[in-house]
Amino acid sequence: MYKSILVPVDLEHADRLEKALETAADLSKHYRIPVCYVGITAATPGRVAHTPQEFAGKLEAFGKDQAARHGIDASTRMVVSHDPAVDLDDSLMQAIADTGADLVVMASHVPGLPEHIFASNAGYLANHASVSVFVIR
Repeated sequence: MYKSILVPVDLEHADRLEKALETAADLSKHYRIPVCYVGITAATPGRVAHTPQEFAGKLEAFGKDQAARHGIDASTRMVVSHDPAVDLDDSLMQAIADTGADLVVMASHVPGLPEHIFASNAGYLANHASVSVFVIR
């Protein structure tokens, strides 16, 4: 099956990721695949954390909580970006390469008019990643 699952997480909106988190955890348990939760942050203060170190701590706590809650093998990876909104697609592609993940499970939103003009991040990964991408709505 797969060797490693990568799950992009936005800690500011973690409450909206529950369906994708549950799906990743179910796949992880069923196939005994480790999960890596990836968070992208800026070096400047943001809503989630004031520093990258604080963000890394919160991301690690999130990963430990998911591991304990679901009984899975989980790790975390933080990526610092100059502009996470602009660099998100490239940062996620790099995280896939760096972690060696061969499956991405990520949340998406219900598409609307903007997605007909601009691709969503999940859509971008699904179209450009060389690994399987499972987009959860």
